Amino acid sequence: MSRPLSRALRTAVASAAFAALGAVSALQAGTTTVFAAASLKNALDEIAADYKTETGNEILPSYAGSSKLARQIQEGAPAQIFISANPGWMDTLEKDGLLADGTRVDLLLNSIVLVAGPGAPADLSVKIGPDTDLAALLGDGRLAMALVDAVPAGIYGKAALTSLGLWDTVEPKVAQADNVRAALRLVGSGEAPMGIVYATDAAADTEVRVLDTFPADSHPAIVYPAAILKEGDSDETRAVFAFLTGDTAREIFKRHGFGIAGE
Repeated sequence: MSRPLSRALRTAVASAAFAALGAVSALQAGTTTVFAAASLKNALDEIAADYKTETGNEILPSYAGSSKLARQIQEGAPAQIFISANPGWMDTLEKDGLLADGTRVDLLLNSIVLVAGPGAPADLSVKIGPDTDLAALLGDGRLAMALVDAVPAGIYGKAALTSLGLWDTVEPKVAQADNVRAALRLVGSGEAPMGIVYATDAAADTEVRVLDTFPADSHPAIVYPAAILKEGDSDETRAVFAFLTGDTAREIFKRHGFGIAGE
């Protein structure tokens, strides 16, 4: 009977696999891999299409929860740029020495909202505050959230509910998803009657309705930092990064509901 791989051996195998992928990626001239928070998908897909039209080169986005992406980068995943949905995971990579010096910038801003799915009564109205009986509103249903201890949207949502004194009663009803888009799908499909997602995600899904926006002072500011990864630094990567942080991309991000840091 075969024995399970040790943790050290699993890490070595994963690193070797990522290194092999990196070698293949390096051969694909004109393609830059961007690890990006799942909430950026609609806007970044549009930006990538514009970049290809303008330059003939490709931005290849890879979307997931920021925590998952950061861990993959730690394990040697062949990405050139990382855009996180919160500063914490970027801080982790910076402490690990994985960012190209001087490239980190605060790029975008967002907010979190309470959304209802297609089965919600048309006259349902909710004002979020300390007196909101969210648990009662959910009834036997679940509140969809991204992972509350790992994924930024979930972390912000838990912080807001805790700040408002609602977390203890709501926690047993929370259905956690791998990332914010997965939480959004639970609500849009009717599997969960309500959810907490970014305002930009809610705007991208016609199946959900925003009930209210969480007060800005109920959670840490939602900031998306971006940086070039040290192992992926090159003239081509810097050209892509300049495009992602430039005027054309900023206008697209704003059109999808993001705020621009510093404006």
